[in-house]
Amino acid sequence: MSDTTLLLVLLLAPLAGAMFNGARYKSHNGVLAGVIASAAMAISFASAVLLVLKLGGLGEEHRRIKVDLFNWISSGEFEARAAFVVDQISAVMILIVTGVGTLIHIFSIGYMSHDERPAKYFAYLNFFIFNMLLLVLGENLLVMFAGWEGVGLCSYLLIGFWFKDSEKSAAGMKAFITNRIGDAGFLLGIFLLYVTFGTVSFSELAQLMPAAPESAWWGPITLSCLFLFIGATGKSAQIPLYVWLPDAMAGPTPVSALIHAATMVTAGVYMIVRLSPVFIMAPNAMLVVACVGAATALFAATIGLTQWDIKKVLAYSTVSQLGYMFLACGVGAFTPALFHVMTHAFFKALMFLGSGSVIHAMSGEQDIRKMGGLKKKLPITYLTFLVGWLAIIGVPPFAGFFSKDEILWQAYASPQGGFTFWLMGVIGAACTAFYMTRLMALVFWGKSRVPDSVHPHESPASMTVPLIVLAVLSAVGGWLGIPELISEILPWHPHNILHEWMHHAVASVKLNHYSMVIEWSLMGISVGIAGVSAWLAYDFYVRRPEVPKELAEKAGPLYTLISNKYFVDEFYFDKIINPIVDLSRGLWGYIDVNFIDKITYLASDLVTSAGGGLKAIQSGNVQQYALYMALGLVGIIIFMVVI
Repeated sequence: MSDTTLLLVLLLAPLAGAMFNGARYKSHNGVLAGVIASAAMAISFASAVLLVLKLGGLGEEHRRIKVDLFNWISSGEFEARAAFVVDQISAVMILIVTGVGTLIHIFSIGYMSHDERPAKYFAYLNFFIFNMLLLVLGENLLVMFAGWEGVGLCSYLLIGFWFKDSEKSAAGMKAFITNRIGDAGFLLGIFLLYVTFGTVSFSELAQLMPAAPESAWWGPITLSCLFLFIGATGKSAQIPLYVWLPDAMAGPTPVSALIHAATMVTAGVYMIVRLSPVFIMAPNAMLVVACVGAATALFAATIGLTQWDIKKVLAYSTVSQLGYMFLACGVGAFTPALFHVMTHAFFKALMFLGSGSVIHAMSGEQDIRKMGGLKKKLPITYLTFLVGWLAIIGVPPFAGFFSKDEILWQAYASPQGGFTFWLMGVIGAACTAFYMTRLMALVFWGKSRVPDSVHPHESPASMTVPLIVLAVLSAVGGWLGIPELISEILPWHPHNILHEWMHHAVASVKLNHYSMVIEWSLMGISVGIAGVSAWLAYDFYVRRPEVPKELAEKAGPLYTLISNKYFVDEFYFDKIINPIVDLSRGLWGYIDVNFIDKITYLASDLVTSAGGGLKAIQSGNVQQYALYMALGLVGIIIFMVVI
């Protein structure tokens, strides 16, 4: 097949699946809808694999497949083409999106088998994938923005899928509105880049960058990057726009796995990696990215320590892990950031789907205080979830260890990083190890607290097979990015495949030189602290379950603050949302009703009165019409004489 054909199949297969299921949205045949949607995803994944194989056959400096379809927007000197590109960056993303997306679609067949509207669900799911592919394959910022908005729409539809529940509907609206705030910043960034450089093409922007970085905070490149980062904070749930993601757990659990592990939330990270030649020219903006990323990683991790909803724990974990990715981008570690996008997609999709299997077994129950001892009842779910747990807390040699420690090392060694960023990352990793072990203990270990009315059972094969595949990827996926430090001590000296693959695709920062002793020491400290943290959680929640309650009582106000998520949502409502609502009501009452409405009523009354006067003339009396004509004729003659 030609490059154009393969790319069109990659893009349009999910769209075709969405259209097929959308046309029969009232159908209750969930199996047929799921098979069609999953087949569309499998076709898309196969096309992605073939494109990446073709790309790999090209020379390192020429790995770029571009498909230019047509001129999309043309206005004066401005032109934006509907063009798509497969290179080293987008290649990684399309494999993640279509590969993990296919597994989530298959899982959904079993999970949504009893839903009232399965065809509509799978139509939304396929359409979401189409828009995500549009986002990552776009050759310019406008095509990316089209996909960016598309995934925002689909997230609203999927998060609020069970819209008859007012809370779930509100969660969808919250995600949609919060993302629109970020998107306003994203648009301003696009406009400023175009005004400055006259193009929105990624390749052209990279070629037009100045030789030296921009030092001023008010420079056009710095401001553009800051505006673009505002968009990223919305889409990728960073401070201060992270609040939508935990509530987004209201949607079906496979939706959580798709949106919050492999697709939408990684869009902001992908955008910065794609624009790395631009961001590297704005060190002040990168400092902001690193600070926000580090703060988010630590902030969200502390909230995860106190949550009781199994999906909320994973949600705050996602926010925290995204913080690590932005920390990496901020210190110039673009390849490790994308590496963590990949490994996180594996183990977090696994854990979200695993939580879905638990919820399915528990007849919809999500409170981990009502679980315990499930490893015997759900052996496959337990073993796969165990692999995800080992990966996320960074146990060697599981996937999360390699990507997380690569980020921590570059956060320390980069000229744009330092000890503070490394320390914040390590503390966040310790919190992650604690709350994820706490989750394992309360769900799978210890004594059973399952109500007598619930009878846990293992999920069907359509749900467990994707879990097994993701568990394998979570176990071995990190070996694609083995750092040189570890490679040297292994007998076969494996290459850092991902680093070699990405070498010519992203901008890079030369790290400060440190001895191997320092690097080994920092790695050992981070792994050791995470291990101690995990052991403490096991001790507290399995061996001495009374301790956490005692500690919570001693912590008092601090525990209340953290368990209530620092009252951020309450602050937003009290200081921003409610005042805007009150102001809007005031404007409606005093301006709309008393001013605009009265003007329109007066205008309509005037027209009505004028119409009534003219109506009196139309009497139907011929003699009266003749009189009017005579008077008019006399008036014309007088006018002509006077003039």
